[in-house]
Amino acid sequence: MHTPTATPAPVDFSALDGVGVMICGHGSRNRLACEEFARLADGVRQRLPGVPVEHGYLEFARPILREGLDRLRERGVNRVLAVPGMLFAAGHAKNDIPSVLNTYAAETGLQIQYGRELGIDRRMIQAAGARVREALEAADAAGGPVPLSDTLLAVVGRGSSDPDANSNVTKVMRMLVEGFGFGWGETLYSGVTFPLVEPGLRHVVRLGFRRIVVFPYFLFSGVLVSRIHQHTDRVAADHPEVQFLKAGYLNDHPLVVDTFRERLEEAIRGDAVMNCSLCKYRAQVLGFEHEVGAPQHSHHHHVEGLNEPCTLCERECTGACQPDGVPLAPGHQHPHGHHHAPYPHAGHPLGPRTLRPAD
Repeated sequence: MHTPTATPAPVDFSALDGVGVMICGHGSRNRLACEEFARLADGVRQRLPGVPVEHGYLEFARPILREGLDRLRERGVNRVLAVPGMLFAAGHAKNDIPSVLNTYAAETGLQIQYGRELGIDRRMIQAAGARVREALEAADAAGGPVPLSDTLLAVVGRGSSDPDANSNVTKVMRMLVEGFGFGWGETLYSGVTFPLVEPGLRHVVRLGFRRIVVFPYFLFSGVLVSRIHQHTDRVAADHPEVQFLKAGYLNDHPLVVDTFRERLEEAIRGDAVMNCSLCKYRAQVLGFEHEVGAPQHSHHHHVEGLNEPCTLCERECTGACQPDGVPLAPGHQHPHGHHHAPYPHAGHPLGPRTLRPAD
């Protein structure tokens, strides 16, 4: 007989003297996205009564990370539990945020413990399932049910130059497809990698399913979620015989907030372990061997706190200075001095090049 996994005893954060919490976000010029992130931080704050909780952003919004850390120090905090407010560990969680935190700790002497990303987690899958179920129930109530066996689920991830993060989106998709019993599942991405939303959906409509559920596996609103909806609408307009459903993104679902608390408890217990075996910066990952041992630094310093379009990134940051997912020249280096490795498949026919205006 299998024994259920024992659940560790909850941590009493109020009993930890001098400890504060920092929720680290990417940031957006979209006011709604920043408001949603602030609400999520407030949800964490409500789970931790009496514990100082602040949040900050890498770029395009205030407070920036350093300002959030300053506020914690002003409140008497001498030990910070910092967690990335991100679904998966790619460049932002592995490089940009740790670089800012390490620099701040070295300058001030503040002790900072870094937790892991939300990642693949039972609670996160349940929260995702709730968003998909909401879309299905609303559609069934409005126009009648469609069998799940005749429904395709397309899960849309952020898209990264890190294959480990991209592969996790596929795992989320498969967990949902098998959990619900959908007829088929596909993984698409909003930028940087392939397949992107529009070319991906144009492929999956050929499979002949009556209904396609497009689920943005995102924490918050913003330019990218809007783009996902726009590209879905384009494909839907060309295929009126297919019913397209747009499921809601995760937002501050209670199970997402619960996962944040669990990441903080892991940091306290010393259990915060990242998947280093598939990290392109540490291991010889197929196709990304040249990035092993790359220096850990942040490329966001030129847009910290800005809330207007960046003259370099144009519209919104994709995580590698690639406007709308269209990569700049290989080895491109900004005048600010930071450098990032080019994504090796930037020219893929279903990838970033499909968003170039000339195509």
